[in-house]
Amino acid sequence: MKVLLYTEGEKIFSKSGLGKAIKHQMKALEHAKVEYTTNLSDDYDIIHINFYGPSSYALAKIARKNGKKVVYHAHSTEEDFKNGFIFSKQISPAFKKWIITCYSLGDVIITPTPYSKRLLEGYGIEKKIFAVSNGIELDKFKCDKELGKEFRNAYGYTEEDKIIVGIGLYIERKGIVDFVELAKRLPEYKFIWFGYSPLSAATHEVKQAVHTKLDNLCFAGYVEQDMIVKALNGCDVYLFPTLEETEGIPIIEACACKTTSVIRDIPIFEEWLEDGVNVYKAKDIDGFEDKIKKIINKELPPVGEEAYKVAVERDIKKVGEQLKSIYDEVMNMN
Repeated sequence: MKVLLYTEGEKIFSKSGLGKAIKHQMKALEHAKVEYTTNLSDDYDIIHINFYGPSSYALAKIARKNGKKVVYHAHSTEEDFKNGFIFSKQISPAFKKWIITCYSLGDVIITPTPYSKRLLEGYGIEKKIFAVSNGIELDKFKCDKELGKEFRNAYGYTEEDKIIVGIGLYIERKGIVDFVELAKRLPEYKFIWFGYSPLSAATHEVKQAVHTKLDNLCFAGYVEQDMIVKALNGCDVYLFPTLEETEGIPIIEACACKTTSVIRDIPIFEEWLEDGVNVYKAKDIDGFEDKIKKIINKELPPVGEEAYKVAVERDIKKVGEQLKSIYDEVMNMN
């Protein structure tokens, strides 16, 4: 059994969550000893498609015509698309129709969480859908306070500074507007946001947020994974104010580093992240402010040890075995 991993526009998405997910897939299959290729000229038994562009659609059609099996990975839903870039709300109904057309070409569909699986089932897609985490490299994301000191030194923070870290593209859905508002409300704390995407595609509110000048606010742009590990070890709170996700790799990374995190209380997180157990949850800016203050003032206990268990369940070694099992099932389909 040989798998062709295909991601249309991979270079464009290399610095996004999708880019991370693709790299995790490769590592997962290596751990599971599943032979794979990314070369379209190679022969293969299964094509595993990770995007919904026209080239992906065409390849899926060709693969089916040639008797190959198709696994379609549903990383996106209408719900996480419509609160992203400028005009995304207006075109989201058309986007939904298109992704249904694409995903339905799969013999089976994989999506990162039971939540996104339910969304796809609600679209009326009749193919079998598996929920498999995008996973995390536990060997690389780990709790190490010495790494945290390196982060503070790199950005000029002192041991006494109280630091809030955010991670994500410059899109409204990631909660970046609320992140900046919290920096305004809490000038006694340091706020730093990692991640980047072109502001030309951002909403007016996001552009205003990113152009905000505050002494306690830093937009660090895109950084390599090593710095994210350091930042998650060096901050006091990881804040994930996202409005919608199909999974949310950064929160798993924070769990792996045993970082105390505050996340938005939204349906995606209901089944695997529990308020006061492995994270803290809030519904709005006032709630974020309250939880952050209480964590830093030690009115709420750290939850990193329980958070780590969440990451262990999503180690890419386990993801690889799950993918292998799905491939085996697909190969046995008539």
